[in-house]
Amino acid sequence: MMNSVGIGLFWIWPLLVIVGVALLGYTIARTWGGGARTEHRDAARRVLDERFARGEIDEQEYHRRRSVLEDRLR
Repeated sequence: MMNSVGIGLFWIWPLLVIVGVALLGYTIARTWGGGARTEHRDAARRVLDERFARGEIDEQEYHRRRSVLEDRLR
């Protein structure tokens, strides 16, 4: 026989399962989604911008590499 506490807390298990599935879905979406891709694109673009600002590459090379970055990281 169960006491009233056991029956009263029975509703928490389905709630925990729903929260767990939602967290798992969120984690998968962040891991395989665009989160990391955006960070890499921003970091690569920053490096390219710095190289252009220092005069290491000319404007034509800058635009060519930037278009390659945007195409590759979409």
